[in-house]
Amino acid sequence: MDTYPLQYDMPLFRPPSEARSLIFQVTLGCSWNRCAFCEMYPDKPFKVKNEKVIREEITKTAAVFPHAGKIFLADGNAMVLSFKRLQNILNLINQAFPEVTRISSYALPQDILLKSIKELVQLKKNGLKLIYVGIESGDDELLKLVNKGETSESTVNGLRKAKEAGIKTSVMILTGLGGKKYLEQHAINSAKIVNLTKPDYLSTLVLMFPQGISHYKKRFAGTYIPMTIEDTLNEMKLFLSHTELERTIFRSDHASNYLTLKGTLSRDKEQFLDKIKNAIQSPREVGIRPEWLRGL
Repeated sequence: MDTYPLQYDMPLFRPPSEARSLIFQVTLGCSWNRCAFCEMYPDKPFKVKNEKVIREEITKTAAVFPHAGKIFLADGNAMVLSFKRLQNILNLINQAFPEVTRISSYALPQDILLKSIKELVQLKKNGLKLIYVGIESGDDELLKLVNKGETSESTVNGLRKAKEAGIKTSVMILTGLGGKKYLEQHAINSAKIVNLTKPDYLSTLVLMFPQGISHYKKRFAGTYIPMTIEDTLNEMKLFLSHTELERTIFRSDHASNYLTLKGTLSRDKEQFLDKIKNAIQSPREVGIRPEWLRGL
C-alpha cells in the first residue's frame, strides 16, 4: 500500500493471532537475544525506539487507520520498557485510536517481574490486555542448555504476576527443543509449568533449523539427538496427557506443526490425544503432508 504510514525496521515478527492488528515497533530486536534456538534477530541489535518517533508514527497511522481495534507492540519483548515509557505509549495510542479494544506485546517473564502489581494493573487499565510469552520449556536443565535466561521459577512467578494484574497470557511451548534425549523431561515439566500458571492461551510450535541442524547443535550446550516426526508427535502426546487445564484455549496450527489441533483444554484433551495416536499409526489418513512422511 503506497499510503501506508509506517516504515518497518526488518525483520518484523508478530504472533499469528495479530495478523489483522496494527503494529508499532517501540523496540527493535530482543533485549536478551541469546537463545540457542532463536534466529529472529541475529543481526539486529536491541534498541529502544525514540519516543518522539513513536509519537509521530502513531499520529500518522491514526490519520490513515482511525478505526483500528487491535494494536501489537513489537519487536521481541516490548514489555522490557519501563512502566513510565510503556504508559506514555499506551496513552498516545488511546488518544489516537479511540476504538482500540486491545493492545498486546511479546514479553519475557523477567520483563513482567521487573514491574510491580500496581504498575501492571495500570498498564492493563490503559489497554495492555494480552502478552505473548515464549516459555519454550518448563524444564530447568533444558532452559539452561538453550541459554533461555529464565528458570521454571521465574516463568511461574512472571505469569502468575500478570494473571494477578488481570493481563491475559498466551504461552508457547517449543516441541523438540531438547531432541530425543530430553523428550520426556521436556514434555512432563512443560505440562507442570502450564498447570501451575493456567494461561488463557497455549500453543505449541515445532523446533525448526533455519541455519541447519549443525548450527543448532553448536549452540546447544548438551547432546542434541534429532527427533523423527513420530518422536515429535509422541512428545506432544506426553505433554498434553500431563496437562490439567480447564479453560485454556489450545492451538497447534503454526506452519511448523505436523498436525493441526484446535480446541479447549481440558474439554478437547482426549480428542487431541486420539488424533495424535491416529497420526502416529496412520499419518496419511490424518492429513500429515506427504513431504513430511519421510520422517515417519
